[in-house]
Amino acid sequence: MRKFKKAAALSMALAMSATMAVGCGSKNEGTTAATAKQDQNQTTTDTDKKDDKASSGKGSVYMLNFKPETDEVWQDLAKTYKDQTGVEVTVLTAAEGQYSTTLQSEMAKGADAPTIFNIGNTTAAQTWNDYTYDLKDSDIYNHLSDKSLSINFDGKVAGVANCYEAFGIIYNKKIIADYCKLDNAVVKSADEIDSFDKLKAVAEDINKRVDEMNEKYGYELTEAFASSGLDSGSSWRFSGHLSCIPLYYEFKDAGCDLIAGQGEITGKYLDSFKNMWDLYVSTSSADPKTLTSGTYNAETEFGMEQAVFYQNGNWEYAPLTNEENGYLVQAEDLGMMPIYGGVDDANQGLCVGTENYWAVNSQASEENIQATLDFLTWVITSDEGRDAVTNKMGLSAPFDTFTGEYAPSNVFSQDAQKYMDAGKTSVAWSFNATPNVDDWRADVVTALTAYTDGSGDWSAVQTAFVDGWAKQWKLAEEAAK
Repeated sequence: MRKFKKAAALSMALAMSATMAVGCGSKNEGTTAATAKQDQNQTTTDTDKKDDKASSGKGSVYMLNFKPETDEVWQDLAKTYKDQTGVEVTVLTAAEGQYSTTLQSEMAKGADAPTIFNIGNTTAAQTWNDYTYDLKDSDIYNHLSDKSLSINFDGKVAGVANCYEAFGIIYNKKIIADYCKLDNAVVKSADEIDSFDKLKAVAEDINKRVDEMNEKYGYELTEAFASSGLDSGSSWRFSGHLSCIPLYYEFKDAGCDLIAGQGEITGKYLDSFKNMWDLYVSTSSADPKTLTSGTYNAETEFGMEQAVFYQNGNWEYAPLTNEENGYLVQAEDLGMMPIYGGVDDANQGLCVGTENYWAVNSQASEENIQATLDFLTWVITSDEGRDAVTNKMGLSAPFDTFTGEYAPSNVFSQDAQKYMDAGKTSVAWSFNATPNVDDWRADVVTALTAYTDGSGDWSAVQTAFVDGWAKQWKLAEEAAK
């Protein structure tokens, strides 16, 4: 239990020794370079030559799943695997925003702890160092298309990326195309929206002409941008993902590792955050005073073609195209563009990266470790596993086994690659450097809420962003000692 208590105490803390190893001046930008090559450099693998270290029924697998939206698919995979091999696979999915807490609780169970868990970055690898099995000889590492999509810590491969993702501004191609047919439309095609100024002009014009478009084309539009909820189920899109833009450019200027960051920031590019946030709020029908109410559902608004734009990621492809949800938007009408903030719009691509790395519990029994490795191999090599990951979860997997019909079908991932092929620079997931992430984000959301509802001003957001970063970094450093 001593090791667990140490890990729990460090969880969510930014361990400074890890940052020193990969932070400012290291120029270790492998994550961005790796993700830029995933689809392009996939190699053909004879997936019939699967690892036949047959699961003999010994051992069991316990996965603590990081992504709530994939729970049903993982439950089905667990059942299929048990039917085929006799090996028991249990999947527990943590609630949204509760993964760290759930992981601490579950890992305290000793022999009954998860055998597969998620780590999001090098800091997490240090936090859970006593629990990460070295994956350097594993099939999931050997099949990794680009080995930099792994977390290396303390001389071992502590985690292997199970997907790579992209986020940006999702848009409805059909509605944009219809808008472009209107007299005096700001642009003639969606391709012309290549900067913050263009995006702002288009969104504001659409917002003014909602009634005209509804009458002419039969839509039921209410807004240009879907609501930007500041409740706990939605605010991460902004305190986390939107914050990536100013953090990325500041770390880049400072010569930092783009996903390790630094202990102090200046907020030099915070105007890019403000530009986008003001646009989101001003071109939405949502009441700015009630964004924390939890009554808005941006996914539904976009899916039912009430909104044209929606900041989110490629994980939204599966729910938006799931017929059971009854959405009006069709797969062929989906597209994603960068979150333009006015910094380097001409060269900017989508935000590409991952915070999803499989780690195997080294404290588990040998039988359970082997059963776990066998299960993960099956997931990335079997037809059932690859179909589930690509077609049912809608993820882009970074393994050389995902070719042909199992290559990414997610149009958002395809858009990410198109920007890369056009020479645009993908924005690294710099929000992964956030110290004491929940506390920092909560303070930013509080200030952002006050600014948005009129009870506060922008200077408070700047303070929460900049001073709050230094404060939480210091607290994290102290907790890591």
